[in-house]
Amino acid sequence: MIPIKFKEFASNPVVGTLFVVLVAIGYLYVDVRSTFQGQAKNQDVKIEKLETRLDVVTNALRRCDSSLAAASTKLSTLEQLGKIQKIN
Repeated sequence: MIPIKFKEFASNPVVGTLFVVLVAIGYLYVDVRSTFQGQAKNQDVKIEKLETRLDVVTNALRRCDSSLAAASTKLSTLEQLGKIQKIN
């Protein structure tokens, strides 16, 4: 039940209006806070997925870099031995 009676509201409408506004602000605060907490949980899940994907891509990049370095060394060695011609 409403804690303010109509007679009280009629005699002092400012206090009654402030009470209603205070209840509305309290509700909105709780609603926004719960919404932000839900969004934060969803973002945590997305961050974990992206970190896992980043680890996979980083490992692939390291392997690719190692392969490129090995291939470059082999080409340089073959050029020095005269087995292949150097491309300018």
